[in-house]
Amino acid sequence: VICRSLANSSYGIKRKSPLQNLHLISRSIHHPYYPSSKFQRPPLRISIQLFSSLNRLPLRKTKLLNVKYGYQFHRNFWLARLASRLLKLRYLILGSAVGGGYTAKKTYDQWKDMMPDLDEYKWIVPDFIWELDEHIDFEKLIKAIPDADELAKLLPDFDKIGESFTSLKGLFSPGSPGETAFRATDQGYDNDKQYKKGLLGELILLQQQIQQHEEETRRAAGQYNMGSSQQKRKVSDKEKVDQLQEELLRTQLKYQRMLERLEKENKELRKLVLQRDDKGIHQRKLKKSLIDMYSEVLDILSDYDASYNTQDHLPRVVVVGDQSAGKTSVLEMIAQARIFPRGSGEMMTRSPVKVTLSEGPHHVALFKDSSREFDLTKEEDLAALRHEIEIRMRNSVKEGCTVSTETISLSVKGPGLQRMVLVDLPGVISTVTSGMAPDTKETIFSISKAYMQNPNAIILCIQDGSVDAERSIVTDLVSQMDPQGKRTIFVLTKVDLAEKNVASPSRIQQIIEGKLFPMKALGYFAVVTGKGNSSESIESIKEYEEEFFQNSKLLKTCMLKAHQVTTKNLSLAVSDCFWKMVRESVEQQADAFKATRFNLETEWKNNYPRLRELDRNELFEKAKNEILDEVISLTQVTPKHWEEILQKTLWERVSTHVIENIYLPAAQTMNSGTFNTTVDIKLKQWTDKQLPNKAVEVAWETLQEEFSRFMTEQKGKEHDDIFDKLKQAVKEESIKRHKWNERAEDSLRVIQHNALEDRSISDKQQWDAAIHFMEETLQSRLKDTESVIEDMVGPDWKKRWLYWIGRTKEQNIRNETKNELEKLIKCNEEHAAYLANDEVTTVRKNLEARGITVDPCLIKDTWHQIYRRYFLKTALNHCNLCRRGFYYYQRHFVDSELECNDIVLFWRIQRMLAITANTLRQQLTNTEVRRLEKNVKEVLEDFAEDNEKKVKLLTGKRVQLAEDL
Repeated sequence: VICRSLANSSYGIKRKSPLQNLHLISRSIHHPYYPSSKFQRPPLRISIQLFSSLNRLPLRKTKLLNVKYGYQFHRNFWLARLASRLLKLRYLILGSAVGGGYTAKKTYDQWKDMMPDLDEYKWIVPDFIWELDEHIDFEKLIKAIPDADELAKLLPDFDKIGESFTSLKGLFSPGSPGETAFRATDQGYDNDKQYKKGLLGELILLQQQIQQHEEETRRAAGQYNMGSSQQKRKVSDKEKVDQLQEELLRTQLKYQRMLERLEKENKELRKLVLQRDDKGIHQRKLKKSLIDMYSEVLDILSDYDASYNTQDHLPRVVVVGDQSAGKTSVLEMIAQARIFPRGSGEMMTRSPVKVTLSEGPHHVALFKDSSREFDLTKEEDLAALRHEIEIRMRNSVKEGCTVSTETISLSVKGPGLQRMVLVDLPGVISTVTSGMAPDTKETIFSISKAYMQNPNAIILCIQDGSVDAERSIVTDLVSQMDPQGKRTIFVLTKVDLAEKNVASPSRIQQIIEGKLFPMKALGYFAVVTGKGNSSESIESIKEYEEEFFQNSKLLKTCMLKAHQVTTKNLSLAVSDCFWKMVRESVEQQADAFKATRFNLETEWKNNYPRLRELDRNELFEKAKNEILDEVISLTQVTPKHWEEILQKTLWERVSTHVIENIYLPAAQTMNSGTFNTTVDIKLKQWTDKQLPNKAVEVAWETLQEEFSRFMTEQKGKEHDDIFDKLKQAVKEESIKRHKWNERAEDSLRVIQHNALEDRSISDKQQWDAAIHFMEETLQSRLKDTESVIEDMVGPDWKKRWLYWIGRTKEQNIRNETKNELEKLIKCNEEHAAYLANDEVTTVRKNLEARGITVDPCLIKDTWHQIYRRYFLKTALNHCNLCRRGFYYYQRHFVDSELECNDIVLFWRIQRMLAITANTLRQQLTNTEVRRLEKNVKEVLEDFAEDNEKKVKLLTGKRVQLAEDL
């Protein structure tokens, strides 16, 4: 009852709740004053079941209620309007969030696409990084890492650990007692690491002991030399000096053995690493070593100017010395292989040999221009290498000479080799012996000076220690090239023999200290390179050298220092000096080349501003492409163009034969049967013997003309006249090599014979075309004939009056003869083509009656031209009559006085020319053009391999400037 009264009430209940949250019934309660006319929805009828508050049973059902929708005044519900606006803002925020998310995703995708693909740069990261997941279980590692709470508990302990490290750093600082104790007594922990650290520590300790012993020895020797009044004290001082020297020597030998032990271990480890790279375990591509690239640069500069006149100041080690001084043996000890030919007192090094030493997993040697590798660990390969070097040396020596300036390039790779570039020069001689060229001595001096004049060349001066120093020639030569000794290393060989033979060992000490010679040097070394036996191995020589210096008095008496002996120390010193000089000179040399290139580029821009600089090889490739494009252009010629040219050229070539030998003789016959018979016979003979050959010649000449036209025609601004000589040479050589298919004439003969046998003209159009062809041919012949007659008889009266020119005596005689012969033709219009003897006599007598003496040959010659003109005019008149003769031709000229057999003849000739041109065109486009293209490619390939040809055909300032660039 209460709900019904509320529903029927005319007053609504006002609340502050949002309007949208109310039920439809609630809306009807709150909006009783809405005018129903302003609301578009129909009234909603809702069935409501009423319950009593006293019991749970339904009282009664009511009828459907009319729910009214209406409009509320603004002043009463402004909060509802505000809520409506806020609800609209919600949808705006939701839409903005969706749009912003899509925009962010799109921006992220664009940023991701802009990132470069880093897969190609995986080689930058060491390989072991990628293999970590195979050896380390990262999941267990993550689980083992303590949490943040546990780490926070350890923070106080980290400060204590830092204080402990600071105290340890102070304990092992340089010069502290802890450092000495650690380096001397480092034992424990891991065996391998402890062994290596202990060995290095002992080496450092030994080095300090050696320095200490040297200082004590020098101090004791100084006190001993000062002298004393007491003899006992002097003896004790001497014994002390000897004891210190022996102790110093033992320490040095111990240091040397430990150093060699470390070097040997390092060599084995490096060999394993290089073998690992060589087997391709690392997937990254190995680059060339620096020394290999440096050697290639030297080769390029050597090829660029073999006389070394260019600004080539790049370092190399130049090995010079007297003949048989042991140069080659020193080089072999550095290369650790017996690679050079050997001889007893005989000159073996006949040309410079450039040896590039580099480190590699295998001990091999190879030449610059060969791919064969010589295994230096095998005696067979060593013998083959020595033989190959000897052959190359002998081949490089010109006839009548003993030595050569040509350099032989050899690369030697192996584990433990010092990286450097050495050049072994022929030994300097003092006297030219029998069998040598007279200029051998001067040539060797010039070769040596050419290499040593390089201001950055390291001169390795080899001196034989077993002979008197005064007999040496090379020291004076080296002193001239490097007077300050800033790039010279002196090496005294055969020290074992010198120690036995030299009476005063102090002389060797003077040589090593640089006091005996006026020559100055960066360093002085004493080496032993064998016992004189060529079959000794490098290992045995090294053992002998080490054993000799261990027992040598020169070291025991301190005449020589430990770092001045053995080829090992020599190679280390030379390599160190070499790379030091390389670092100093490469940048300077590069700047010099940059300056030269800048000057050349400036000259190029001023002279050829719109052209790219191309050297001779690049220009040849460009010309090659142009020529091949022009050859391909032949295939683009239309069939109509080919056939028109072929037909026109062939007719020009055979028209004289057709008119003089076929048409004129046949036209002298009395009837059509004889005419046709004569024509058929002569055409058959012509086809069997001459016509196919003439046709092939015409086709070949046409192909040449078209090819020449494409090759020589200028293409406007794109034409480059620098290629003209090359194109002309290629064209001539290709045409010379090209030969027409031999079977072409046989097939062509059959086609031409069949074409000439056909006499059936099918329509009036072909008939008119034959008449037109005949008229053009006869008119052209008539014009030529009248021109010949005019030259014979001279100008007519009009030209004589207008141009004031007269006739010669011979022309007057010819003119009178012509007049007499014309009278003869007028009397007999059906006269034969030749004059009879009595007619010649009659003409001659008539002329003599007028006082003109004429030779019979002149009469016959004039008659030939006069009758020819008459015949051609008559034939042209006959052509006009035959224009209406196609009807009679179809009836085979029955009941007609008109006979047009000459028209049929010219139709047969015309049809044969068209068919022949079509056949030749097919042969050209299908076969001959392709064969010509093949010939052109072969010629270009031959020219590409012939440098002299390219130099001859591509010339000029532009080419030379590009070559310099």
